[in-house]
Amino acid sequence: MSFLIRLFRVYLWPKMLTLELINEARHRIASRIHRTPVLTSRQFNEAAGKEVFLKCENFQRAGAFKIRGATNKIQSLTPEEKQQGIVAFSSGNHAQAVALAGREAGARVLVAMPEDAPAAKVAATRGYGAEVVFYDRLKQDREAFALDLAERERLIMVPPYDDYLILAGQATCGLELMEEVPELDCVLAPCSGGGLFAGVASAAKSLDPKIRCFPVEPDTADDTRQSFLRGERVSIPPPPTIADGLRVQIPGKLTFPIVKQLAEDVLTVTDEEIVATLRFFLFRMKILVETSGATAAAAVLFKKIPPDVNRVGVILSGGNIDPDLLQSVINP
Repeated sequence: MSFLIRLFRVYLWPKMLTLELINEARHRIASRIHRTPVLTSRQFNEAAGKEVFLKCENFQRAGAFKIRGATNKIQSLTPEEKQQGIVAFSSGNHAQAVALAGREAGARVLVAMPEDAPAAKVAATRGYGAEVVFYDRLKQDREAFALDLAERERLIMVPPYDDYLILAGQATCGLELMEEVPELDCVLAPCSGGGLFAGVASAAKSLDPKIRCFPVEPDTADDTRQSFLRGERVSIPPPPTIADGLRVQIPGKLTFPIVKQLAEDVLTVTDEEIVATLRFFLFRMKILVETSGATAAAAVLFKKIPPDVNRVGVILSGGNIDPDLLQSVINP
């Protein structure tokens, strides 16, 4: 299979994120992922002034929701493609997910990671058997860097979000939440490239067209909000934020049209609000959530959502926090 044909398959096939595609993903990955719990907390509800249901992807395999999309994509490859090997680019959670899913598929995995990626996520990626190649996020475009690796090594690209099979995998998280808590007023998800939100919102809207959907990002990494307000994709400089998994500089080509269609608004939170929310989970609920994973919950806790919604679904997207960062959160 030629390199151009493989790129076509990566980015353009299939052509729609449908409920049928999401259900296919669910059956494909069911035995390879956890059905994560939905937790509630009276203390969190009282602080937020809402009835909040927390979908805990911090308990997922490889520590985050990313294993859903990575597994769906990799298990969809032909035996010949798996034998060629795969490549991905990520600051951490997608890297770990691809490494694990690739290992289970018997494929060689090469991952491009930024030089300042959290050491724990680099170690975990290598621990799952992947080869790590570093790039400078301030000087090099991560996707171009990974595509160059793919061409030179003749590997199959497994992108972090701009792929309908990836999106369908992430959407299974939304299906599970809606099945467990069917009467939600709204759902919120952290937003980086937009894959998690696009998947969850697509699933939620397919089951309940009236549900209100909100992506959430740090206020210093608001490429999606700027793009949403302008109606077209906006690129920002490398953003400074404690949420290391949300440092994407431009929304995805496939994800942004879905975000634009399904989001009521794009909400933002400060780093201080993210840390306060993380501390709430750690000290009051006794669960560990990474900074990126706590972002959507921060929007609820700090009352960024409309006052007329009462039953709120929130995706806690991951729990892979760097130990040094965790220590600074515990002892500020």
